[in-house]
Amino acid sequence: MKWEWVPGNRIRLLENGEDFFPRVFEAIANAKKEVLLETFILFEDKVGFELRDVLVAAAQRGVEVLVTVDGYGSSELTPEFLASLTTAGVRFHVFDPRPKVLGMRTNLFRRMHRKIVVVDGEIGFIGGINYSAEHLGDFGPQAKQDYAVEVEGPIVDTIHRFARAVLTQPDRRRRWRGRADTPSVTQNRDTAGDAQALFVTRDNERHHTDIEQHYRIAIRAARSEITIANAYFFPGYRLLRDLAKAARRGVKVTLILQGEPDMPIVKVAAHLLHDYLLSAGVTIYEYCQRPLHGKVAYADDEWSTVGSSNLDPLSLSLNLEANLIIRDKPFNAVLRERLQYLIAHHCKKIEPEPGRRRSIWRLTLGFLVFHVLRRFPAWIGWLPAHTPRLARVTPPPQALAEKADTERGAACES
Repeated sequence: MKWEWVPGNRIRLLENGEDFFPRVFEAIANAKKEVLLETFILFEDKVGFELRDVLVAAAQRGVEVLVTVDGYGSSELTPEFLASLTTAGVRFHVFDPRPKVLGMRTNLFRRMHRKIVVVDGEIGFIGGINYSAEHLGDFGPQAKQDYAVEVEGPIVDTIHRFARAVLTQPDRRRRWRGRADTPSVTQNRDTAGDAQALFVTRDNERHHTDIEQHYRIAIRAARSEITIANAYFFPGYRLLRDLAKAARRGVKVTLILQGEPDMPIVKVAAHLLHDYLLSAGVTIYEYCQRPLHGKVAYADDEWSTVGSSNLDPLSLSLNLEANLIIRDKPFNAVLRERLQYLIAHHCKKIEPEPGRRRSIWRLTLGFLVFHVLRRFPAWIGWLPAHTPRLARVTPPPQALAEKADTERGAACES
């Protein structure tokens, strides 16, 4: 597919669940024709139940509701929760559902990691926020810091056609690609704003490196500054080299990484890159207030991106991801202000240690861990593997019978 910038969009930054959930739930509550929703995680907590309620209400008033969750990220959904959705008419799909072995999930790789919502083909949401109370501040110290965007304008057509296409591939016996080569020319639609946008996905067929390539293009083109805030930062050598080169040519390169990660190995891995990046002049901050879950960046005064893709081996080499690339000075200014606020109030700067000689052990460990983590997705790909599939969840027969009885009773009363 030939990716093309689409002008005429209005894009609004949504920070954390406090911004994101009310806007998504309101859009679904006002839906007239269709709701398309993809997410990695859907939990049965106060956020998940509220999402269920608005989806059920939409389906009951005749809106076509299509939901896709990942079989690894949403593996704990109960039959009762699913039945409440499917009985109401929600078309519910699970990407790569796999049985547990000895109580452990086996579908760790090739996950559907996208977070997309499209309502009536007119308003879209995309970012890194899952449907979980973990994204609300009142969850406590482990509440996640994250971002998404609300989108209106012609780019919503592209997102909508992509989301429809991945649910309507005609031959389920073939490998489920999790992508759609939609037409590059967006349908005519009234403009909603001045932002140019590009919807970019990553899959395991034709678009292996698209998101990574757009990061690298922005880094190489940066003239004054580039700031990346990313939850799981362990990219490939080429992207690291681009960051180092940008810093050496005078670009202010800033990384905001996890200081309080939900997985300790993330911090260990990131620290192995510090020496290389700091020596090139890159500035590194650790966000320490709570776990950082964001996947955002901005360059100079116009380019920015928000999406689901981390800069680590899973996101860059295995997962199905989606990012929105944005050219818009007002949006860039808002994102810049929010990230600078994090730096000023909740981050610790990582200082280089001049004169410290790195031991042979540290150099050897860094070399081994870097190459193992960077190459393990390819090694996994060599192993015999199941074909990921998209499974439809059907209503239980008893629930359908009860629904039919209720409808017949209502008809007789009327």
